[in-house]
Amino acid sequence: MSSKEKRTVPVEAIEIYNQYIHGEIGRRAFLNRVKKFAVAGLGASAIVEALMPNYALGQQVSRDDERITASYETLPSPDGNGYIRGYLVRPYSADSRSETPSQLPGIIVVHENRGLNPHTEDVARRFALSNFMAFAPDVLSSVGGYPGDDYQGGQLFRQVDNDKKFEDIVASALWLKNRSDCTGKIGVTGFCYGGSVSNRLAVRLGEDLAAAVPFYGGGVSATDAASIKAAILVQHGELDTRLVEAWPEYEAAMIAANVTHEGHIYPNAVHGFFNDATPERYNDAAATEAWQRTIDWFNRYVRS
Repeated sequence: MSSKEKRTVPVEAIEIYNQYIHGEIGRRAFLNRVKKFAVAGLGASAIVEALMPNYALGQQVSRDDERITASYETLPSPDGNGYIRGYLVRPYSADSRSETPSQLPGIIVVHENRGLNPHTEDVARRFALSNFMAFAPDVLSSVGGYPGDDYQGGQLFRQVDNDKKFEDIVASALWLKNRSDCTGKIGVTGFCYGGSVSNRLAVRLGEDLAAAVPFYGGGVSATDAASIKAAILVQHGELDTRLVEAWPEYEAAMIAANVTHEGHIYPNAVHGFFNDATPERYNDAAATEAWQRTIDWFNRYVRS
């Protein structure tokens, strides 16, 4: 591993963090379980601090980067929670050369189960620098939006009806697709919850979605896979055993349905390996390769 991939805490502690942040255990249980990994020179408090997100550390594209234009947009979602707010980003060059904005392919970026945090917004900005327009919706919009804290965001996430959250994402995708500054071709990517939503959106939208790149998200049933028309690129970490073990069944369903797809499992990578705001989960080699594959996939199936 490179220096960026060296972990200071055991993989087992990272799994406890994943359980905590996904709401499977509470804050007290998280702290108590982490204590057993404390050793000389690495106390429980140091482990907890190492596992918490550091959004300044993970930022790759500044919010005020002159190469992008960004805004928060609110759009109707009549079948969801009534409305949804999100972060829209485009490359500055697409809007600065003439009075008419250039049409670009669109990418929906779906966050993890904590709401639209700074990391997800940063990913949207990265897409803009690759000459896409990106929209990152916040499914916490109806409860005030991302609260600035991942744990609190997870608590709010569980208060919002799951079906309505999904309808909010559907509304976001169709809104992006039908914008005058979009080519009408869209893709979706997402992480954990967002990865699962990416697969579900491919089922729901059929030919209205050109491609999906789910990161460590659950697949769909063989029956649902038959409705997929998008090109699917699945990305998992080797140490994310539950999803890795489920992958062959999803792959078989896509093969049976003649879905264009690829699947990649990255060595020594855990659940959340792409998130550079959580250094103990982040795997630089896997994330770099996964990002390049993501851009190549969208260039092939959404831009062309």
